[in-house]
Amino acid sequence: MTSSLTGRRALVTGGSRGIGAEIVRRLAGDGAAVAFTYGASAADAEKLVAEVAAGGGTAVAIQADSGDAEQVARSVDETVARLGGLDILVNNAGVAYMGDVESLTMEQFDRLVAINVKGVFAAVQRALPHLGSSGRIINIGSINADRVPGPGLSIYAMSKAAVAGLTRGLARDLGPRGITVNNVQPGPIATDMNPEVGEFADSLREVMALGRYGHPRDIAGVVSYLAGPEAAYVTGANWNVDGGFTV
Repeated sequence: MTSSLTGRRALVTGGSRGIGAEIVRRLAGDGAAVAFTYGASAADAEKLVAEVAAGGGTAVAIQADSGDAEQVARSVDETVARLGGLDILVNNAGVAYMGDVESLTMEQFDRLVAINVKGVFAAVQRALPHLGSSGRIINIGSINADRVPGPGLSIYAMSKAAVAGLTRGLARDLGPRGITVNNVQPGPIATDMNPEVGEFADSLREVMALGRYGHPRDIAGVVSYLAGPEAAYVTGANWNVDGGFTV
């Protein structure tokens, strides 16, 4: 266990499963006290809290609907109250709806934008009064902001392109305050929602330089680096972690 984040306090949105849970594990393992939000998966959240505690770390689970800006903002307030402050914000919560333009509903469009874009802004806005001159904001975007490999991804790609643009703008806005803002863009990562077996996975591997799926720990490692002291001069970056999918 390293201690590069000892004394730091972090909030990870959508942190009970998949990539988010691995980010929670990594930040806690590196010494940070970590709060994370979850939606309906209370059992997964409780299990993760217990796992981190068993490893000697600190994790706090906060129930919040990532599509409700007020609940997102309140999760920041609760993090500050329970951890005594906030130094690192990881906007990981996200949702994807796939389908052609004619079949996607306006309800799906609104929900996707509410979580993937508005929720990010709501968390940042509420967190800013608490982030000091070494504050870190790390967004989890997607390589689909840069490359759309097939049909059915239009509104998802749009939302992640918005996150990339927001990251660059926030880096300019917050740079004078010493707060860095970066965007990690995962490629094909093996999770329950994106299994590394099957025809779809096989088609993606064909166009990847490394020829394999990544794992949540690959994203968590980059997040931990960006949250740490060695990345103090990195801001406004969109980091593709994709096994060479976009080269």
